[in-house]
Amino acid sequence: MTQPPNQPPQGGFGAPQDPQQPPQPPGNAPQPPAQPPAGAPQPGYGYPQQPGPYGQPPQGGPYGQPQQQPGPYGQAPQQPGPYGQPPQQPGPYGQPQQPGPYGAQPQYGYPQQQPPFPGGPAVPGGGGAGFFKTRAGIAVAAAAAVVVIAGGVVWAVVGGGDDPKKDPVADKSQDPKPTGSAPVNPGDGSGDGHAGTEDLNAGRQAGESKVLWYKTAPKAPGDGADAPGMWITSTVAAKAVYNEVVAYDIVGGKPSWPTITLPHKICGASPQKSADDKVAVAYMSGVTDRAKCNQVIQIDLKTGKKDWERKIGEGALFDGTGTGVELTYAGSTLMVGRQMSGVGLSTTDGKQLFEKKKYGAACFPSAFAGGERLLAVSSCGASTDKEHDEVQELDPATGEAKWTKPFPKGWKVARAYSVAPVVLYLTNEDKKQWNITTLKNGSSAVRSEVSVDENFAPECGWAILDRDLQGCTGVAADTNTLYLPTKATSGSANEVVAISLENGKERWRVKSPVAQNMLPLKTENGSVIAYVNASYDAGGRVVSLATAGAHTPKTLLQNPAGTAEIENGFYSKAIDYVDGRFYISTTRLSGSAKGQEKLMLAYGK
Repeated sequence: MTQPPNQPPQGGFGAPQDPQQPPQPPGNAPQPPAQPPAGAPQPGYGYPQQPGPYGQPPQGGPYGQPQQQPGPYGQAPQQPGPYGQPPQQPGPYGQPQQPGPYGAQPQYGYPQQQPPFPGGPAVPGGGGAGFFKTRAGIAVAAAAAVVVIAGGVVWAVVGGGDDPKKDPVADKSQDPKPTGSAPVNPGDGSGDGHAGTEDLNAGRQAGESKVLWYKTAPKAPGDGADAPGMWITSTVAAKAVYNEVVAYDIVGGKPSWPTITLPHKICGASPQKSADDKVAVAYMSGVTDRAKCNQVIQIDLKTGKKDWERKIGEGALFDGTGTGVELTYAGSTLMVGRQMSGVGLSTTDGKQLFEKKKYGAACFPSAFAGGERLLAVSSCGASTDKEHDEVQELDPATGEAKWTKPFPKGWKVARAYSVAPVVLYLTNEDKKQWNITTLKNGSSAVRSEVSVDENFAPECGWAILDRDLQGCTGVAADTNTLYLPTKATSGSANEVVAISLENGKERWRVKSPVAQNMLPLKTENGSVIAYVNASYDAGGRVVSLATAGAHTPKTLLQNPAGTAEIENGFYSKAIDYVDGRFYISTTRLSGSAKGQEKLMLAYGK
């Protein structure tokens, strides 16, 4: 961009058009455990702390332009920000980082490749997923196809699925049935449902929680398997794993309903459940290289019954379901994200409500986030000088855009830390910079940008797709405050920082009670619920942090030291705390333990 950020962007693209607060540096990207440092990256949004590996510190602001004028409200910028203000103090973004959440972590917990910078864009890992299997690569290929087709030749870049006649769309005669791959509940409560036989409460000390129950994982292929999702209701703890969906009674761990075994491996799962306790799972159409992730099933967690099943079409040229789809709920709609489009399905019967396709200046929807709002992120103008990302809020009933927010060229919307309010994490791979922006409710106007001089480190898993907007653990937000964990230094406790969404400034911070990372999970009843990671010899703990008054962590559950090695051993995990119980499960099976890996544990008093 060549114009100052508070002037109208050229050609309708480029810099955000309505920043409302002086720009500020964002929090650091989250990182997975036990990975070597990725080297000293450049500071996000132009704020060097120390010399970086790229030789020269970046210029002030992500757009390469120093701020020339006061902000939109006539106030001089107070701190450096992503929209061009020059830095006035060292920023937190120049320190060596471990890999960020967008590094190439091959599916749910395998070791990662090193990302190009902290919080850098996802690099597909494992399975040979190259550039043209990412959405960015597909968008470029789609743009190139215009030239190819104009020349009279169409090259088949993306392979098709298995024989459509053999698609395993289940009808009444094909309903998933329990198989002999692992014991399941036959309906009378006698099945063990992957129950383990170890006494994990042996040696439990006074004041420690106990393991209410635990489950071992089913056998997985030698190259591992995904185990995405974990859903907790008032009666059921459910989990997707490899080609099964299992559910257990939250008190005793007995199977709540017979295991649902799908014809092929699971390739997508909704991160959240619907308001009426429904979840969606996608599975592959076959086992060959031409198989597609196009079979979607909705399950009622109360009964274990299938509500409906639907085959998802492949969309236009270069579009499709590929090897993974996004599934997210908003209102009475299940949004299914393909590589370059999305389909909204009715949660009632699975019928298509709308299709979110290419629009405007070659804008292709590439990611969705759901919950209280439905957000779509689109890649626009690929391989042109107007290439950029846009965010839209969609009406979940019709798919119509309520508002559209374009971002400057080079800035990728990598994560949605929250959808209500809308809090976005952006990265710029070329500039080795990033930003956290909050939008005003019901509007594309910028409410604030984070200006806290800190290294933030939520834990974000590897995305099956090019980006996984809601794939982070360790981020929480309420109406006016964002809660982020800092990156711990060796041997010291990290902190949780509360940041005002009105102005992006720090409200307060509090240290972890021990030298293990403390991760905010959610807010409820005037408190932040946080999880303190286990170590090799000490169990994790669940704590509450009062949002007003004293913020000293109050322990809700102290997990036993006797299971610390197990609790600490989940390389990639899903965690939740509901009604006084703590749940932890793996999201990736290594395939090397031949069915003896721990799948899920439940702790309580």
